[in-house]
Amino acid sequence: MHPEDKHVLDTAEGAKRAGLGKSTFEKLRLNGGGPTYLKLGRRVLYYAEDIDSWLSKHRRASTSESK
Repeated sequence: MHPEDKHVLDTAEGAKRAGLGKSTFEKLRLNGGGPTYLKLGRRVLYYAEDIDSWLSKHRRASTSESK
């Protein structure tokens, strides 16, 4: 599959899809722990499917579950 066939989002759009603020998404990218991203020159882009996968990995059934 070509990258052109995937839904690509910028940081603001990716944060909105994840239900987070843009600055939170930027901090996750800086510190690690956020979804994988593409760096093209100065642009940071996310595949929508990578954000969805990252969100799925953070699902919990109980507050006592370890991360």
